[in-house]
Amino acid sequence: MNALRLAIALMVFLFGSSIAVADQVNINTADAAALEAGLDGVGPEKAAAIVKYREENGAFKSPDDLEKVQGIGPATVEKNRAKITLGEVPAAAAEPAPSSATPAQ
Repeated sequence: MNALRLAIALMVFLFGSSIAVADQVNINTADAAALEAGLDGVGPEKAAAIVKYREENGAFKSPDDLEKVQGIGPATVEKNRAKITLGEVPAAAAEPAPSSATPAQ
């Protein structure tokens, strides 16, 4: 009987933990659809602006960096702070994409 209770408690703990992780949004890797779905107060235009800013300026280093995106203010960052994750930033994502105006050599 104790083994059954332990097994149930373990399942509840593991299931609860996976829900908490699933509620987070990695602002450095999420596409516009995931940003829109996962962040409160972020619609299609703001989600696209987040992705564009990230592509032009490189990875976000803190959740507060979202305030640099036009249309995202401190209130939006605060109400989503628990959902925002930065994850591990791949080296290629850490720097802005090269400008297409520079000719290849």
